[in-house]
Order: sequence, then C-alpha cells, then structure tokens
Amino acid sequence: MGRGLPRQTIAPQETDMAVSKSGLVRAEIVRAFRDRYGAATSRNAKRIILNELIALTSYHPKAAIRALNAVPRPARLQGRHRPKLYDEAARQALIVLWEASDRLCGKRLVALLPNLVASLERHGHLRLDTSIREQILKMRSATIDRLLRAPKRANKSKRPRRVEPAVRRRVKVRTFADWNEPPPGSMEMDLVAHCGQVNQGSYINSLVLTDIASGWTECAPLVVRESGLLIETLEQIRRSLPFSLRALDVDNGGEFVNESMIQYCLRHGIELTRSRPYRKNDQAWIEQKNGAVVRKHLGYERFEGIAAGDALARLYGVSRLFVNFFQPSFKLAEKHRDGARVFKRYHAPQTPCERPLQAESIPELTKVKLREVRDGLDPLRLLEEMRTMQLQMIAISKGEKTTAPPVQPSDLTAFLASLSSAWRAGEVRPTHGAAVNPGYQRRGEPRVESRVTVRPILPPGEQRIQELKPARTPPPDRPLWAGLDPELKRKSQLQQQEFARRRIRRQHAFTLVWPLVCRRLEGRPI
Repeated sequence: MGRGLPRQTIAPQETDMAVSKSGLVRAEIVRAFRDRYGAATSRNAKRIILNELIALTSYHPKAAIRALNAVPRPARLQGRHRPKLYDEAARQALIVLWEASDRLCGKRLVALLPNLVASLERHGHLRLDTSIREQILKMRSATIDRLLRAPKRANKSKRPRRVEPAVRRRVKVRTFADWNEPPPGSMEMDLVAHCGQVNQGSYINSLVLTDIASGWTECAPLVVRESGLLIETLEQIRRSLPFSLRALDVDNGGEFVNESMIQYCLRHGIELTRSRPYRKNDQAWIEQKNGAVVRKHLGYERFEGIAAGDALARLYGVSRLFVNFFQPSFKLAEKHRDGARVFKRYHAPQTPCERPLQAESIPELTKVKLREVRDGLDPLRLLEEMRTMQLQMIAISKGEKTTAPPVQPSDLTAFLASLSSAWRAGEVRPTHGAAVNPGYQRRGEPRVESRVTVRPILPPGEQRIQELKPARTPPPDRPLWAGLDPELKRKSQLQQQEFARRRIRRQHAFTLVWPLVCRRLEGRPI
C-alpha cells in the first residue's frame, strides 16, 4: 500500500507545525497516530493521517509507514542484572569495624582492615565467618564508602554549609607573600575602631592606608562606618597621595568588600584584593601602622560625635606630615632561617618621603613637589600641634567642653623649653600618660596641674626590691639587740655588714650601666 507513495513535500504553512525532533517526542506522536491509522478503512483516510504525521515529525514517508505499522513493545524497566557481591551480614560487620576505627574514611579504612580484623579476632572481640571475612578484606575504598553511606548521613552534622557571599568571590585573595616588591602605589587599607572598652553604639573609626614599598601612611576619621562615606574619604586620600594608587588590599569586612567599592576601583583602574579570613598576617604592614601611628597618637579612648571627628581630622592632617617626612622606618631586605634562629637584615632607615624620591616609577615633577613640601615643614611646629590636638582629644573623650586652639601659635619657646624635662614625668604623650602634662599647653591657656608623682629612676632590680618591701615601721629608740648577750650582738652586726656588702656587690655592675640604658630608652622608646 505504501510502496508506491511519492515523497511528500511539507508546505510552508505546515513547517510552523513541526515539533521537536527528539526521539521521545516522536515516539509519543507515533503512538497517538498508530491507533487512528490502524482503525482507518479507506486508503484516502490513511493517506491523510500519514501526511499529518510527516508534517509533525518530519519523517520520511517510508519511515513514517514503518513506524505506524510496527508492533508496539512494552516499556522495559531498567533494573540491576548483576547480583550483589556483599550481603547485609558483610555490611553490618563493616559498620562494626568502621566504628572500631573511630569512623575513618574509606581510603584510610581499607589500609587498616587487615590489621584491625586480625587484632579484634585475636582479643576475642570479633568472630567472623570465613566468607564474610573474605568479603571484607576484598572491599575497596569506593565500596566501603558506598556501604557506609547511610551511617555517615545519619551522623553527619546538621549545621548548614557556610556559603561565601557572591560579592566576596569576585574579589581575589592576596596573601602577605604575593606582593613581590611592588612599586609605590600598592597599599593596604584597614579601619581602627575608637570604641573604648565597649564596642556598642556609634563611634569614630580611623581609615588607615599604608604603602607597601615606601611605608607612606595616610589616616582619616570616619564619623560613621558606612561604605559611601568611606569611598568619599578614600577619594580625598587618593588625590592627596604623591603617587598614583595602583592596588588596594583590604580585609573581608562588608564596608570594604561590596559592590560600591568594586565599581569605584574599576573606574579608577585600581586592583582590589582581599586577605584571607582570620589571617591578620596577610595585612602585616597595615596592622603595624595601626599600632605605631594610630594607637600611638590616640591610645584606646572612646571618641564619638562631630566635634571629635573635626579634632581628629586636624590631628591626622598634622601627623601625616610628621610621620611621612620626619619618621624614618626600617624595611626588611633579607630573611633566612638557620634551625630555630631567624636572621633578618634591614635596609638603612629612611622616611616614607625618601623612598619615593629614589623610585624610578615616580615622575620627576612629583619628586620636585615632594622636596618643596619637605623643605617648608617645621618639625617642631608639627610636633607642638600634635601634642595640642592630643590634649584636645583627651578633653573630648572625658566629655569636657573645649574650644579649638589656634592653628598657628605665635611662639614655640615655652614648648621647646619643656622638651628638655618632659621625660622626667614619665610618658610624654598625653593619650598614654595617666595625667596631662602641663608643659605641652599653649601660652595663654589655663595650666592643668599634673598629678604625676616624680620618682627617682632606679635599676629594675632595685625597683623590684622596693616594690616587694613591706611597709616598714619606724625604728625603735634603741637597737633590737639591747640587753642581749654581747656575743650575739657581735654576730648580728657581722651578718648585717656581710648582707650589705653582698647587696652592693650584686648591684654595682648593673648600676654603672643603668644611666646608659635610660638614655637609650629615652632616645628610642620601645
């Protein structure tokens, strides 16, 4: 019937009716048309059904006729034809051995099974049939993991897996060993919280940036911890840098790793990277500056409010010049280990201003401007301004109402004279000392009486003896040995003389060098 049928051509309007050529879809269509095709009695009706099938499935006419005339086969369910190699008894024995091994993984357990089975059988803890023992010893690691899948799932922790935010995955990780001597412009950035003893409420944070190559450090206050304000402050710092900002390495805080920061770095061609979570050594350079610059100038007091932010901005405006132009720092040149000892060699100390002047990547015009700024700075005036603003910050932290001091003092004679004796009162920085040093106040301002008691500087051994001595009662009117035997009196006097001689001999060598130690500590405090 179908042999003489010519090949049918699909009309354009029928092309739109064509369906997917997937085998499963075609089989379903053929199954639906097969009953109609078998029930048709006339040749004409069968031709109409055949044309409809060809239009839907794009079958060749001969293929369509064979598909409609084919005997339908029952669907076969895919099943396991290979018999199981390990029965339930072997699985139960494997679970016992897994528990006895403290729940090792399959790769470690397969190496332990021969010794573990032999040891348990030798001590009478396990008795296995020969067939089960052979099955267990033939198991491979994948088989062990498959048989132990149910016990492992039952004992698996229900704690959800920690998912890293998508925005964090867009920023690549950089460790402390990945810098490889970058040129000036590769900086680390961090926030220092001025929350005092309680990390609650709103308080000021210091935004700190330090350059890896030169040690150039910039600080700025943030009244609130917000990404928009942070980017605005970062833009101001970027424009004031003596070199272009090439790379920026931050921690994993949300104020740094966010869409706004990513877009900002893309607009300005800055490479943004982040450190590993809970690895502070990845940002060793900025962590050092947090203590050597920010905490050294401000201590650990709590600062909050607009007034504190303005005073802190003024302090940082002066300290950036003093630190970058008049504070030399060491830079590691080489480090190697010999057993338990680590040997380090450093370059000669240089200020953060001197290192960009020697860098080839810095334009000559920028170097000329840096030299002009350096030559026009007065270090004593900068230091006096820093000490004054430190007093202002301490007054603000205590809640006192103060007015901002004048920007340019008329005379520095009093401040210069106070530097020669300031060390006698202890710590010279008012943010670290127990009381305010009156020698660092401007002329014309009310003097604050110091509550620091000046004590003579003693060697550590003598000082420790003085601290451990109990409170002594006034000496009696007569010696303690009065009325005693003369021989006992003589022995007591000899013992006291010997004790005094030993004490003087023990202190004599250290007492001679103690003034030298004091002078070195004053010149370079730890």
